[in-house]
Amino acid sequence: MSIAIVSLLIVIAISMFITRLAAMALMLTGMSQESATFQARSALTGVGFTTTEAESVVNHPVRRRIVMLLMLTGSISIPTVIAALGVSLFTTLQAEAWWRPALLLVVGLSGLTSLGRSKWVEKRLNLFLAWTLKRWTNLDLQDYVSLLQLRNGFAVTEMIVESGDWLDGKTLQTAALSREGVLVLGIQGADGTYIGAPGAADVIRAGGTLILYGPIARLKELDQRGVVSGDSAHRQATADHAAQAEESKSL
Repeated sequence: MSIAIVSLLIVIAISMFITRLAAMALMLTGMSQESATFQARSALTGVGFTTTEAESVVNHPVRRRIVMLLMLTGSISIPTVIAALGVSLFTTLQAEAWWRPALLLVVGLSGLTSLGRSKWVEKRLNLFLAWTLKRWTNLDLQDYVSLLQLRNGFAVTEMIVESGDWLDGKTLQTAALSREGVLVLGIQGADGTYIGAPGAADVIRAGGTLILYGPIARLKELDQRGVVSGDSAHRQATADHAAQAEESKSL
């Protein structure tokens, strides 16, 4: 009876490992940790949420291959987990000392949950997975979460420019977002054209999408910035960024 429970725990552990491996692979293609983990779990379980992030996965050839493998794995592992769980519950209820296999199941699931939430385990597992991917794949092995400090109040986000926004019609030189501590990584035009690493003369137009990197609070404020108060908000944001830069130098 313990064999069925142990088998269930092994299948769950393997599924967790595969999800972590896939999430790491997605992160190495440029996705944030939260997005990569969400998409990996969605693909493995077959939930299939229709989101902008999901579209970015489908439209990316490397991410698409990763998700396809996850979907195939999920089609095998999920029924296996359900079958193993059913057998485990049946054998547990039929046993005279039913509390022993039940205790094994509870302890095993608790242990797997603790391992899944452990930052110590996550750090070392990510190092191992990065080494494995570097050895056996040709993915661009960059930990963008650490590289861009995405856990320390910074984020990479998309912002749709609407008619009447402060940014509408401005060139990057005129907008001068870098003075606020915000970098424009790319511009997606309304017609689908994409400009990577745009220059000072590139124009921001309504209907387009900006890929921005900067402090989360500043990105949220920028997304709400209108024409009337836009210039004053820009001056204030520039002053705040300059003050923060001076404070950092003095530390």
